Amino acid sequence: MASSYSYRLLQIALVVFGAVMVLLYPLAAVWPSGWAWHPGAPYQSDYFMMIVGLYATLGVFLWNAARRPEANISLIWFTVCSSVVHAAIMAAQSFGSGHHMGHLWGDVPALLLVATVLSVLVLSSGLKQLPPDRLTNHVADGQT
Repeated sequence: MASSYSYRLLQIALVVFGAVMVLLYPLAAVWPSGWAWHPGAPYQSDYFMMIVGLYATLGVFLWNAARRPEANISLIWFTVCSSVVHAAIMAAQSFGSGHHMGHLWGDVPALLLVATVLSVLVLSSGLKQLPPDRLTNHVADGQT
């Protein structure tokens, strides 16, 4: 079974990172150069509002995953992989235009932190995705 300490840290990390994702809009309002890509209020950018919607949704799902990380390994690995891809694209774009360098101190390292912490905790806890029949049995036995 998973290391209980790593497992508990993983649950905490999922809740904390989920909260940050849900709070993306206020972060952009407080520190726009680190989180928003367009001048003006965050709500003035259709692109940014779409990103806010996606990350708020992912944040809520991470909160749910914190209850039973072993039943949500695919979601956790999706979060890791998509965070690395998103950070890489944003870092390249930050260097490309020159006026988005604040992202190298804001959302780029934040995304890499999410990916690193979640991957280290999943690996150190020894979690594996439960086979579909075990997931069904857990639900049928009332183990949610």
